[in-house]
Amino acid sequence: MLFGLFLGGLRATPLNLAAGADARRHALRHSGARFAIVDHDIKADFDEAGATGLTVIGAGDLAGAQTSCRAPLTPDDEALLMYTSGTTGQPKGVLHSHRSLLAGGWSTACAHRLGPDDRGLCVLPHYHINGLCVALMGPLVSGGSVIVCRRFSVQRFWDDCQEHSATWFSCVPTIVSRLLHHDSEPHGEVLRRLRFGRSASSALPAEVHRAFESRFAIMLVETMGLTETAAQILANPLPPGKRKIGSPGIAFGNEVAILGRTGHARGPGHTGEIAVRGPNVMPGYLDDREATRDTFTREGWLKTGDTGFMDGGGYVHVSGRLKELIIKGGENIAPRKVDDALHAHPEFIEAAAFARTCPNYGQRVEAAVCLAKDATVTADELITHCRTRLGAFRAPERIHVVADLPRGPSGKAQRIRLATFLTMRGRASCGKYQRTAPVRPLVRFRATTDFGAKASFRIDGVCNRHGNIRLGLPAVGLRTLAVPQPSRSTTM
Repeated sequence: MLFGLFLGGLRATPLNLAAGADARRHALRHSGARFAIVDHDIKADFDEAGATGLTVIGAGDLAGAQTSCRAPLTPDDEALLMYTSGTTGQPKGVLHSHRSLLAGGWSTACAHRLGPDDRGLCVLPHYHINGLCVALMGPLVSGGSVIVCRRFSVQRFWDDCQEHSATWFSCVPTIVSRLLHHDSEPHGEVLRRLRFGRSASSALPAEVHRAFESRFAIMLVETMGLTETAAQILANPLPPGKRKIGSPGIAFGNEVAILGRTGHARGPGHTGEIAVRGPNVMPGYLDDREATRDTFTREGWLKTGDTGFMDGGGYVHVSGRLKELIIKGGENIAPRKVDDALHAHPEFIEAAAFARTCPNYGQRVEAAVCLAKDATVTADELITHCRTRLGAFRAPERIHVVADLPRGPSGKAQRIRLATFLTMRGRASCGKYQRTAPVRPLVRFRATTDFGAKASFRIDGVCNRHGNIRLGLPAVGLRTLAVPQPSRSTTM
């Protein structure tokens, strides 16, 4: 359906229904969408339709529809509008063209050497850029295939890899940690077939990275990307290239630089803001010239908001987000350093250090942590553990043990929300990944597309009893949907 919208000249806006009513209403109104394509399970509850004048279409009603391209498309035509998580204000609408989306797919395919024999396992949502550009566009442009899971299930993950013959998977650090602390083990055939797993969306703690590879003997590749760059900008190369644990790697398909305060590139070893330039970079934010202007330099560099340095080999080392930096008594403390110290303890699943207002130092260091099921360590013991590694000044003054952390659309912990989250909800959980998909019958389907004299192809798919969909993707676009085009915009 998504590729049919692209080919039809429509601008698609994947919508995260779990983001909350305010975020949904903002996205629907700001996008200017005229049509909403929704699952039948939620069609009756799509109350935003009456308020915004949307035409609501049940996804099942579009079976067998054909896309008609009403005007010639160009590489720079708008294809996708995707909203940021909005942790520091109103979510911004990131625009992507056909050119930038394909460039994002090619950077993934090139970095990981994807080919027609590869089959990815996608457990990430498609309303997040990682799930869309990495897990879908990467196989599309390389002629491979992808397994689309309804959601991540820690109980079923290795079984899905086995059942569908996955050769690689893309995930986030939280999923890596959940798999590491779960009892399930991959089948021997899975270990022989999987070439690698990739982690993105937030920093992968070095201790977790090493523990995962030690237990499962599966190579993990740390990468880095943004919504604004159609996902990947950095990746660790596959062998015989050198991987550096603790670094998201080197640039693939774009340029990356470290900018100083004056906006000029700095040399190896110097810390500054990470910036990117290339064909995968967005044209700008929808209806927000000021934000677009502030994000780009005069030389065309997109400022990521992340700080770090580049070593002599071109590998980038990230220290954290500019807006998340803890300033205690005038001294800068990178939250990731505190996270890494906490993750060195064996009873951790996840940790996130953050700043709390303090009358003495301006800000103090605190941390929220998720512990393993059978953990016995206390908060006081963890503070002592951090003081040993970091010193008393940089160690957390208080540690909050929680069921889960506040998260964005990709499942990434939202550090900047932690102080408010803990004040308002205490130890309440925001929801977990460990949800099992409802059992569904096996369904086989076939979509045939005819381009007239130009080309035609067939896509075969299988939906199994767990709701996972296997697609054989061709190395070209897909026409499957006919939608009127007065606004050139729709939402999914």
